[in-house]
Amino acid sequence: MTSASSARVWWWTVLAASALLMITMGARQSLGLFVSPVNTDTGMGIVAISFALAVGQFVWGAAQPIAGAYADKYGPGRVLAAGVILAAVGMALTPFMTSGLGLTLMLGIVMAAGAGAGSFSVLIGAAAQRVPAESRGTASGVINAGGSFGQFVFAPLVQKLIQVAGWMGAMWSLAALTLLALPLARVLRRRPAPAGTARAPEDGGLKHAVKTALADRSYLLLHAGFFTCGFHIAFLVTHLPGEVSLCGLPPSVASWSLAIIGLANIAGSLAAGYWVNRHRSKYILFWMYFSRAVLVVLFLLAPKTALTFYLFAIGLGFTWLATVPPTAGVVGKLFGTRYLATLFGLTLLSHQIGGFFGAWLGGLAIAQQGSYLWMWYADALLALAAALCNLPIREAKVERRLAAQA
Repeated sequence: MTSASSARVWWWTVLAASALLMITMGARQSLGLFVSPVNTDTGMGIVAISFALAVGQFVWGAAQPIAGAYADKYGPGRVLAAGVILAAVGMALTPFMTSGLGLTLMLGIVMAAGAGAGSFSVLIGAAAQRVPAESRGTASGVINAGGSFGQFVFAPLVQKLIQVAGWMGAMWSLAALTLLALPLARVLRRRPAPAGTARAPEDGGLKHAVKTALADRSYLLLHAGFFTCGFHIAFLVTHLPGEVSLCGLPPSVASWSLAIIGLANIAGSLAAGYWVNRHRSKYILFWMYFSRAVLVVLFLLAPKTALTFYLFAIGLGFTWLATVPPTAGVVGKLFGTRYLATLFGLTLLSHQIGGFFGAWLGGLAIAQQGSYLWMWYADALLALAAALCNLPIREAKVERRLAAQA
């Protein structure tokens, strides 16, 4: 195969992964728009609904290393297809649930596990094994941009579907739309030989790779920073509609804010992919998290108008999921790409443990205090802590070690 034809093959793979993530992430990131209508229709209560979505945040993360391990062993195609089907089933059965327990089972476990199997760890891991080392940052940025574009498309679409067909009809429509990702899983069904991958001189297997990673201080610091990223994103995607309502603004402000976040993150993801190829990822992550702390403080000080929400969405959107390429890049530099789907999946698990607390504590805050103020304070402080956690990562030392092994 010529280099030109090889490049075409892996670019098609990257675009297919990006399109698949657009669907799974677009559906998942729109679930916060259902909180108010589900509560109004069923009377389950904001805390119960928030808890279901918080469980979903955790399960989505917990599914990542499991799905990644199966993809590393058997190839990603079947894992992705199973994830898409599971996510669609979870959403299709949600309208039949009449209790918080049922909602937690369907949205919090079934749908979230399926979306997790069709998400970052498997897709970026699959791409990394097909893409030349010098292009992996760009590839991860393109894949990440697909998830952001999904949020841009799905948020206003779901809001309109809720208005036209009610929340049940919107949920069934979302389930049907998710199945459109099935043909894309076939593009990634074969597991190729790694394309110019850096790897450890001795491959002791998956268990050895996980044990080695968990003993690495830099890997654990990366987890600490990513925990905050999950807290931040889950809090906003779940409770931004509630904050908009508290400010007396129409629901469309929330859906368009989520859409703008997705649109801005397309640029942020592509920029992150570009920067990862040229700068140390830990510094990229430092500035991303630090900017979030500053933006939250500015948001708290600003008058709560629609324009404020839209400007806030643009600023946050640029780094929203753009942390994924540099985070995956650090994991790849530390441990190579052979078990990247599994090891990055574990990193995403820490992200979603933070996500659980962001979604759940937001519900408790509004139920007990009638506002999200202390959640905003916690969000800003955690973002600052995440920025500082990335500075001690020994990325330069790892890069020299990998170069010596090549």
